[in-house]
Formats: sequence, structure tokens, C-alpha cells
Amino acid sequence: MPTILEEYIAKHPGSAQRYEESTQVFPGGVTHDSRYAQPFPLFMTHGEGPLKWDVDGNEYVDFVSGHGALILGHSHPAIAEAVSKQILRGTHLGASTDEEMRWAKAIQVLVPSVEKLRFHSSGTEATLMAMRLARAYTGRNKVIKLQDHFHGWHDYAMAGSDRSAPGIPDVSLSTMVIVPAGDLAAVEDVLNRDKDIAALILEPTGAHYGQLPFDIPNYLKGVRELTERHEVVLILDEVVTGFRASPGGAQVRYGITPDLTTFAKIVAGGLPGGAVGGKAEIINMIAQRGDPTWDNTHRVYHPGTFNANPLSAVAGATALEMIASQPINQQADAMAIRLKTGINELFGKMEVPGHAHGIASMIHVVMSDCDCDREICTMPHSKISETVASAVTTGMKRGLQNMGIDIMGRDSFLVSATHGEQQIDRTLDAFQSTLSAMREEGLV
Repeated sequence: MPTILEEYIAKHPGSAQRYEESTQVFPGGVTHDSRYAQPFPLFMTHGEGPLKWDVDGNEYVDFVSGHGALILGHSHPAIAEAVSKQILRGTHLGASTDEEMRWAKAIQVLVPSVEKLRFHSSGTEATLMAMRLARAYTGRNKVIKLQDHFHGWHDYAMAGSDRSAPGIPDVSLSTMVIVPAGDLAAVEDVLNRDKDIAALILEPTGAHYGQLPFDIPNYLKGVRELTERHEVVLILDEVVTGFRASPGGAQVRYGITPDLTTFAKIVAGGLPGGAVGGKAEIINMIAQRGDPTWDNTHRVYHPGTFNANPLSAVAGATALEMIASQPINQQADAMAIRLKTGINELFGKMEVPGHAHGIASMIHVVMSDCDCDREICTMPHSKISETVASAVTTGMKRGLQNMGIDIMGRDSFLVSATHGEQQIDRTLDAFQSTLSAMREEGLV
């Protein structure tokens, strides 16, 4: 009987051949670090609803969900129609449009903290602008960041990352103050002794969209109180959790009002796009005032060729209006609960160490036992990270792909509103078969 790796190689010859070609064009053979895989990554051709297909004709239940951008699944008819109509009217009009107004209002309906906003092309751009706005607004230089929290790949965001960061000047990193995630005392200590803190930025459900969670409700409440007391701007990075943790994001789910919020992924309906929204007085740092002294020395400059691109605007507005008026999140969350419950039952039934945790439609699998409530994992972050990087987790990822299930990274399931009971039950059958194959190879 072939091993998991041998079966992977046998099932995907087209991907193997294309990867060999792609290494001559792209560094590492991929165009996104998370798509890198050994012995080769999979090359996909198209998707529809909760499914997608690779170059060898293999069908997958897709839980990558466009790196989290597709809560409506692949090629949703409403999104396809909106974009198709707009592409005939103009892909880039180089001017203000009704579409960008519609998009902005759709965000404000769902996220009450957004008094004003500005559009960007990605989450990385959004977090960069949020930090710059906070610095300009407060006149201070430093930003507190939680260890391993991900805010894109610009110089400031890479500080305190669990990834290497060569090529970044020390002077840039020195403006970032790194504190342990979930430790309110550490935040309070920094704020008490350093009066040059402009902002604190964090992922509201924990590092890597909740893979490494903390005591979410209490921690967020504590951070909000501390930042208000010290007049520090609180930035919630809702690039992943926005419109997924709830229709209004993690901030609405947990009743926290930030000063600034960063968005991307779902906000643009699956197309490229991002935004920074929040208090008008902070966002207005971008506004021209007709005063040369102010505009030339205090105003935050913000160009961007594809800001509020009409295609992204109509896709984003269509998606968010559907989230506001239909049970999109409820469907995704219900299927996520079915999947998470089923995975945990399989671990118990098969007597394999492991558990699944997560909130809303975001599920993380850890190949190690834990007595948490299956929403907020209480394992030490070091233990979770250790298991995610292990050969066991790699075997699970490959085994699931062999069985027609594609997951985000090596351990996560991002569920869409197009996943139904049939796809969830198919996934659970594949998970059981994968655990059996891993046991045969001595991985578990």
C-alpha cells in the first residue's frame, strides 16, 4: 500500500510538472509563501461554490476559501454578475464613483465604529496606513504589537513575527514594542513607562486569525480600557475576522469599539481590496484642509492607483449587502460547528491525540490533546506552534488533499456559506481515512 506521500505524488503529476516549470519563473516556485509545499504545491484551475479542481482533474472541498476572502464560496453568481457588468462599464475610471460610495456605506452598516474610511489594495497597505495615521494623530512614534500577530509584510508589521525579517532596517524595528500576547500586565507596563506610544495593534481573536488565541473577551476589554486611559489609538486588525467572526467582525461579536479597524479579504468580495476605517478625527488626518501649512506638514498623504477600484467596489458592496440581509454568517458558522464537532468526535473515537478549536467559521486543528472548550484553546502557544510545524501535521495536510480536501495552511478550515452538510460529511469521512493512513505510517 502506498504511503501518504507516494499517493500524493501519484495523484498530482500535472502539479509536479508545473511546479518544475514555475521554479524557473518564481522564487520558490510560488507567488505566495503559504502556497509553498514539498515535494510540490497543487495547481488549481477553477472553483464553484465550496468546490475547486486541480490541473489533474481532482475535485476538492475547499477550506482555503481564497485565503479567507470567500465567505460566499467560489464564483458566486451575484458577485460574478456584478463584476461582469462593471467590467463592461470600466475597470478603472481614474475618478470618484458611485460604486465606492455604495461600498463604503455597506461597511458602515455592518461596523458601527467606522465613522469614515479610506480604501486600499490589500491588508498590508491597510495596516501600514493605520499605524501611520495613529502616529500622525498622536504625534508619537512607537506602536505596540503582540508577539507573532500577523499584520502583513511591511517593515513595521514584521517586528515580533514568528517569521524571519532580513532586509528591514533596525531603526524601523526599533519603533515597534513587542509584548507577549494575552498579557495585559505587559501592555500596562509599557504604557506606564513609555510616553511615546501612538497605538496598539492586534488580531482580535489571537495570532494567525485565532490559531494562537488568548482569553478573547477579557483581554480585548482590558486592552480597550488601558489604551483609552493612556490616550493610545487601538487598532483592531480585522483583515481575516472582519465579516467572518460575525457580520460586524470580532469587535461587534465581543462588544469592543476600536479607534481604527483594518479590513481586507471579505471586504472586497473576493477581489483585491482593503480599507482603514474608524474615528473621523483620525481618518481626517488624510483630508486636505486648504491650508498649505497644515497640508504640507501634518496631512497624511494617501495616493494608490487601485484605491476603490470599481471591480472591487461592486464585488465588495454586493458581498457585504448580502451579509447584512441574508443568513450568510449563520450558515457558515453552523457548518463550522458541524465540522468541528465531528473532528473532535473522530479524535476521541479513534483514540488519536488531537482536537479542533475556533470561533465562528474559523477552525484550527492541533494534533495534541487539550481540555479547552473547543472555542478558545488554552494550550501554551509554544505547544500549538510546535505541533503545527511537525511532520504529523504535514501528513494530515497531504492525506486530506489525497482524499479531496484542501485546507488553509496545514491546520485550518475556513468555512464558507456554500458549504453544506454533504460537503462537511464528506470532509469528516476524509478526515477519518486520513487519520487511519497516518496511523498505518506510525505518524499517530
